Amino acid sequence: METSLILVLSMAGLIAAYMAWNIGANDVANAMGTSVGSGALTLRRAIIVAAIFEFLGAVFFGSHVTDTIRKGVLDFGPDGFSYELSQQLMYGFMAALLAAAIWLTIATKYGLPVSTTHSIVGGVIGMGLFIQPSSVNWDKVFEIVLSWIASPLLGGILAYLSFMLIKKFIMNNTDPLQRTKEIAPILALPTFFVLGLALQFKALKGFYSNMDSAGYINKADWLPANEGTTFNPMLEGAWIPMNALLAALAIGGLASLILWFVLRRYKFEEEGYEGVERVFIWLQIITACYVAFAHGANDVANAIGPMAAIFDIATSATGTLSLDKVGVPIGLLLLGGAGITIGVATWGYKVMDTIGKKITHITPSRGFAAEFGAATTVLIFSMPFLAVPISTTHTLVGAVVGVGLAGGAAAVDFRVFGKIAASWIASLPVAGIGSVTFLILFNSNPTNVVIVTLLSIGITLLVVMKPEIITSTQSFVISDTPGRALSSADGESSTTPFELFHDHAVAVEKTVFAMLDAVSTAVSGEDPSEQIRLTAEAELEADKLKNTVRAEIGANVRMAIGRNTFLAMVSKQDRIADYAQNVAEQLSFRKLYKNKEAQEKLVIMAHAVLATVQKYEETVEQLENLSVSGFTRKEKDVLGELIAEVNQLEHEADEIERDAAGFVFTHGDDEALAAMHMYRVLQRLDDVANACEDAANSFIPIVYS
Repeated sequence: METSLILVLSMAGLIAAYMAWNIGANDVANAMGTSVGSGALTLRRAIIVAAIFEFLGAVFFGSHVTDTIRKGVLDFGPDGFSYELSQQLMYGFMAALLAAAIWLTIATKYGLPVSTTHSIVGGVIGMGLFIQPSSVNWDKVFEIVLSWIASPLLGGILAYLSFMLIKKFIMNNTDPLQRTKEIAPILALPTFFVLGLALQFKALKGFYSNMDSAGYINKADWLPANEGTTFNPMLEGAWIPMNALLAALAIGGLASLILWFVLRRYKFEEEGYEGVERVFIWLQIITACYVAFAHGANDVANAIGPMAAIFDIATSATGTLSLDKVGVPIGLLLLGGAGITIGVATWGYKVMDTIGKKITHITPSRGFAAEFGAATTVLIFSMPFLAVPISTTHTLVGAVVGVGLAGGAAAVDFRVFGKIAASWIASLPVAGIGSVTFLILFNSNPTNVVIVTLLSIGITLLVVMKPEIITSTQSFVISDTPGRALSSADGESSTTPFELFHDHAVAVEKTVFAMLDAVSTAVSGEDPSEQIRLTAEAELEADKLKNTVRAEIGANVRMAIGRNTFLAMVSKQDRIADYAQNVAEQLSFRKLYKNKEAQEKLVIMAHAVLATVQKYEETVEQLENLSVSGFTRKEKDVLGELIAEVNQLEHEADEIERDAAGFVFTHGDDEALAAMHMYRVLQRLDDVANACEDAANSFIPIVYS
């Protein structure tokens, strides 16, 4: 082989590997973003699971043949490829791959989930316009553009309906865990039926071609050709033949039976919604494994498909490209599978962060609904009677938005979604313009290819990544997996926004307990300095938690009640601890009024304030339960009752404060300064109770939303 062709093949292999790395880094969010976002999997475990299933799908079930022109967006006519055109296409495919890969690197840097398929298609369109403008199949391009609207919309609708059914039939039940045990096996049947069909029509496309080439099984013998004519599965030419339906039904029935058997014997450590989410963790992980497997089997072609065409031209005796299909050597599948796996492990967390965290708040049940909606949508558009090329990325983002909207429009960060949608629109033109630019710079010269490729990849990685080559596998996503019992054994743990909020409420309660000790010590006539110090320390810990909540919620997590509302709730809750510390500080100024009855009334007031704080902490815990339930009406009613109890306890504390203050003013003439000091302490205690009432009342809009 000539030196020039060796250089071209070497650079093409480098570009293909770089593209595969980008596919793993960006597209892996399709499979694992919601699982990590919901806490079903830690980041480390998600990377391991995704890497295994992506690699298996790519290497063992990736197609050994690929389209000459991806998705049929270019049509050079039926007469075959001349030597001159084939040579142009060889450099054009490299330019398209390089442009698409660099665009994916930029998108991944900013956490934008874009379609790798549409990126490479954009590159192919660009080089086609440059080489032969009449070759572009604009009807196919229009289908792709139309899919930007159709697939996210349908995915969102199906995900929304799926979660609303879960909410209605499970979350709203008086015993949601028992209801889950009854319904989950039934729910598994349609879920795995859809996955079974999708496995046949989508994930195993490469398997059929591999078996066909080996002489074992032909796709046409199992699934219909695209020109099927009927929905009747019993007739020849059915779009979904009976054997495919029976196979999918068998998969669904088996999964349902297994889940029924497991749920009968599984001893739940969790109760209520925690147990419900435990079941959905299982379903979500299985669905995510399927998506990772299907992604590896299908999308490896985005990296090695153009590379296979380049290899076909370079090794052809005539230097021309095959007309329809070209072979894909196992070495290229290994290259693609390895590249995707490394991409998942090194940079995959960025887009997972967006999918699982920044668009809306994800729980295992919501994540399952999103993945089910996305898988069903991809299946529908993959059916032979449609065969519309859609992006799994677009579909899943739409499904995540749909699940978010089930909690109200405020639950979705449309600013983030707007940026994502803009990146979708940009994919085709950016990759297309980049492809033309590189094709011009290559100038059909192998030396130029080496220089341009190495410089462009090197500069891109240097500028975009800087010192940010990631090796960390720490968990970065807030999970809505209820209860910290689901923290991982390797030290990683996840909490929901409402769990963090509840943690802060507990820290506030501890501050009030320390304040009560300080009051009791001062009333007994002992030095309360140590208790005052402990109160200040407790308030400092509450402050640290407050800052953690603000940093997490303010920067990243989207919530059903709205970010600004939640941050205001945090501030009001923190005010309780501030007032409690102020009570303790007051005790250091001078001795309290020494009248025994007045001191007893002060202690009674302090205990009344503590009771108000404790009831408030219960209210915050209920808010956590409410969020896990999907904001069901029955849990809102419980929250409303607790808010009313906080108000009642605050009113009782007011009455006690009024009685104590009256007594102090009536009997404190002999020790006026000490009596006035005790009155100030009573006022500060009343401030603590008032702050509880104010914080609890800030939840009222949630009750009536």
